[in-house]
Amino acid sequence: MFTIKFYLFASVCLMITVTCFAQTKVNNSTPTGFLTQDIKSVDSLVYSFIKKYHVPGLSFAIAKNDSLKIRRCYGYADTFKHILMTPDNRFRIASISKPFTSTAIMLLIEQGELHLKDKVFGNNALLATKYGTYPYKKWVIDVTVEDLLEHLCGGWANDHNDPMFLHPEMSQAQLINWTLNNQPLQNKPGTHFQYSNFGFCILGRVIEKVSGSKYEEFVRKNVLIPCGITSMEIGGNTLAERKSKEVYYYDKQQDPYTMDEKRMDAHGGWIATPTDLIKFLVRVDKFPQKPDILKPATLDSMFTPSVAGSGYAKGWAVNQVNNYWHNGSLPGQQSIAVRTNDNYCWAIMVNTRADGNFSADLDELMWKIRFTIKQWPRYDLLAK
Repeated sequence: MFTIKFYLFASVCLMITVTCFAQTKVNNSTPTGFLTQDIKSVDSLVYSFIKKYHVPGLSFAIAKNDSLKIRRCYGYADTFKHILMTPDNRFRIASISKPFTSTAIMLLIEQGELHLKDKVFGNNALLATKYGTYPYKKWVIDVTVEDLLEHLCGGWANDHNDPMFLHPEMSQAQLINWTLNNQPLQNKPGTHFQYSNFGFCILGRVIEKVSGSKYEEFVRKNVLIPCGITSMEIGGNTLAERKSKEVYYYDKQQDPYTMDEKRMDAHGGWIATPTDLIKFLVRVDKFPQKPDILKPATLDSMFTPSVAGSGYAKGWAVNQVNNYWHNGSLPGQQSIAVRTNDNYCWAIMVNTRADGNFSADLDELMWKIRFTIKQWPRYDLLAK
């Protein structure tokens, strides 16, 4: 009953045996304000999940009424060096990058710098004819900012021909040129939902054109810093480019360190901690305790699903009971960020990816944890 529908890359299997689990506090102490039995039950749920899927390390955080209540870590950030997981360990968040890109776009709309119905490609459009060969293929000049936000651009889908995972030798600009020239749209924009990583890559370029700033710089200054986030950045590609406090990724079927994180920036390139995601969620959640960084009408627009894609709004998966979320999945990584309709926000990250019901079970794990905890403290860890 707790399963949330996600849009995922193909899952793969990991067979790493983890024989020792460790929390943020090695002595397994109960966080202040929680019932000992509640925390024991939480730990039991997590240990069962870790054992079932051979998870090296797991980290989660939960906020209630816009206040961060608990951060809890298990296992290892790096099994080879025996480095235990801490709340400061950063993970690739993959497609959870999309809500950050969407928020940046909606902020530009609030500022009057952009409009949802603005055309993206073609003469007098946002990106004009900077990319690809003009005249463009059928329907390309009809694509709007709103179409890209809602995955209604008409093609460039997250399937075996996903352009974002083709031609690793190409730069980002070269890939955009190639895609516009070689992957025609299959449907008229605005009529068919097709989850598109490439569409959000394009939105990153729209942000750069309109703002005059690099994508990462604009998001950091206008989204992250107002939320109090200082540790997020675009990740590196190779093991040698692993960032400070970033976890090690484990995957038997696909090398995590062949992913082009930098090219994926606006659709899947950020690294963060669960706490970073909480800081973001509580500032775009429409709850009253902390001021949101977008106006109420803007948030309403961002979280309203399209007719063609009723389970997805603008950069967020949504449902009929007003829960908002996004997942992220790449080789060696799985993450989920959720805002529920009853004033909870949470984020969970693991440094592996497995087959079977891995993503659904990770989602269900957090719902079980949320309902297992009967007593919540009054403090806000973000205020400390």
